[in-house]
Amino acid sequence: MKKIGFVDYYISEWHANNYPAWINRIAADMGVDYKIAYAWAELDISPVDGKSTAEWCEKFGAEKCDSIDELCEKSDVIVILSPSNPETHLRYAEAVLKYGKRTYIDKTFAPDAATAKKIFALGEKYNAPFFSTSALRYAAELDLVDSPDSILLTGGGSNLPEYFIHLGEMAVKKMGAISSVKASANGSQWIISAKTASGKDATMIWGAAMPYNAYMTKDGKETWKSLKSPFFDGLIADMLSFFKTGKASFDPSETLSVMSLRDAALKAVENPDEEISV
Repeated sequence: MKKIGFVDYYISEWHANNYPAWINRIAADMGVDYKIAYAWAELDISPVDGKSTAEWCEKFGAEKCDSIDELCEKSDVIVILSPSNPETHLRYAEAVLKYGKRTYIDKTFAPDAATAKKIFALGEKYNAPFFSTSALRYAAELDLVDSPDSILLTGGGSNLPEYFIHLGEMAVKKMGAISSVKASANGSQWIISAKTASGKDATMIWGAAMPYNAYMTKDGKETWKSLKSPFFDGLIADMLSFFKTGKASFDPSETLSVMSLRDAALKAVENPDEEISV
């Protein structure tokens, strides 16, 4: 059995509470033997529900580690979580990647593109394979149109800085690197218009209660889909495949493109109707 270690800012949060069951189910489906075995959290008590790391470990059958080093030494592969606190990811990556073990780093990968580049530099320094992504990359509906001429994406979440990652990930997956963005407000919603270097359009609309949808055009044909496929299953399957082979299903450097797009989009929101280079 391959043992997975969870590193988190506080362990009782939505991702850590759901990943173990998904990993167990999908590992069985794939015929691979992976299990959450260890956990370490910087904050012992979760601000979400008041549960301690020890309580979480008892619930999920994991062993609480007293340090990141202990977790890294015992684990075969590692997941850096802290999905709502990407400002912790550089510190955690500095501690984890030096062990050279295959690592998944949860969304949002970093607080900004400059920090993202520092994490990639650590991966190169320690020859440590890792990848990061939004689960929305694995929405099957996105694969219905190859190389669209344009795309319009909608999505929501409690706040734009944290949840933009999903829109940005999908935009880069389908359209490639974005060269410029412009933002305008529609009430409490933000409409972020982007262009690729080749002049293709990618529009992202964020609103707190907005469902995730994709509207793609190609050769005059329009495809509109609500993203309801089990995209988290796709994420977990890719994570386990990466743990087995050391290779992600996409070029990990796309993460840097996503982070640069996120920086530009957030700057555009601060400067409405001004074109911002990515």
